[in-house]
Formats: sequence, C-alpha cells, structure tokens
Amino acid sequence: MDLEKALRHPLFNENVKEIVQFIEGDSSRFKQLMQLFFSDEYRVNQRAAWVMSHCVDKHPELLVPYLSQMIKNLYKPTNDAIKRNTMRVFQQVELPEKLWGETLEKCFEYMESNSEPIAIRVFAMTVAYNISKDVPEIKNELKELIKEMMVYGSAGIKSRGGKILTKLEKELD
Repeated sequence: MDLEKALRHPLFNENVKEIVQFIEGDSSRFKQLMQLFFSDEYRVNQRAAWVMSHCVDKHPELLVPYLSQMIKNLYKPTNDAIKRNTMRVFQQVELPEKLWGETLEKCFEYMESNSEPIAIRVFAMTVAYNISKDVPEIKNELKELIKEMMVYGSAGIKSRGGKILTKLEKELD
C-alpha cells in the first residue's frame, strides 16, 4: 500500500481501519506514516494524525521514538487534528521525564485557551494530570485551572474535570 496515496483520498472509518491493518505494529510502516504526520501538507498530515491515533490504540510502543518530535511539532503553527490526536495519544503513553516541561507548558496553554476545541482541552487536562502523578508540585495549580475551566465549560470539560478533580482531591489530602 502506498500510504501517501491512501491519505490523499478522503478517509472514512473503513479506509482508516484498512490502513491501520496494513501498518499493524510494523515499525517501518509506522515510520512512513509518521513522516506524513510531520509533513507540512495540511490534508495529508491531518489524515495521518487520525490513522496514527488508531495505530497507537493497538500498539502504543510504536510512538516512543517520535515523542520528542511530536512535542516540538506542537510549538509550530499546526492544525487542530495534529493537536487533538497528539494530546489524545499522549493520554495513553508514559512520557519520559525530559519531555514533561514542554508537554505541561502546552497542556496548560491549551487548557487556558477558550479558543481551543473542547477535545484538545480535555485531552490536555488528562495528560497534565498523568504528569502530575510524577510531579506532585503542579497538582494545586492543575486543580485550580480545572475548577476555572468548569465554571463555563462544556459538558465534556465538566465531566472530565470532575473526574480528575476527585482524583486530585484524594491525592492532595
């Protein structure tokens, strides 16, 4: 399968499943996908992001070599699909300590921004919470930010925020 050619066509769930099955844990095929994910071509990287997130659902270990580059990718202008799927998969993997600072910076930025889509903000909330398990000194700041988000937040923000706040309250006692 020519991944780039496949990603140039509109994707539907069945197409995504077919591409994910083609990659199925193969690190060299996943590498090709990630090269497309990091490309500057909007439609291609947007579609690659969707496929990548489904691949990581099945094989999170494939993502490890790309974690640092994915964080750096968030620091350049990028589309919502890249941000959303990056934060989505970061919920599932254990980030190395050397990436915590940059990741937390992006998480807090997304959480504080009312212009970011809800999914990005909710995923960022979970990623920040996961890091807080290893960096307890951020728990109070995270707790306060989540409370602020929930005041006028969507149902998704209130639901995820409530669950994380419950965990944080137990951990801070």
